Amino acid sequence: MDTKVTLSFNEEVIHRAKKYAAENDISLSRLIEFLLNKVTSDNYRSLEDYPIADWVNELAEGKAVYQTKRTRKGSKQEYFASKK
Repeated sequence: MDTKVTLSFNEEVIHRAKKYAAENDISLSRLIEFLLNKVTSDNYRSLEDYPIADWVNELAEGKAVYQTKRTRKGSKQEYFASKK
């Protein structure tokens, strides 16, 4: 069941959020609901505890591996080598 709520945001934030929602074919209400659900789905004590994104954490913790641009020939060789 949906419940109405009144919130106040900076005008520029709302403008960007509406644009983002439209580009992703979602209503602003569902976008906000999704974000609030993500923030409250785990036991985060503060916003500082909330991970921004997995890849940011991996980069900060040293797990990310930087790959240089692969050539078509190199990709082809890698593909066929993996099929052996």
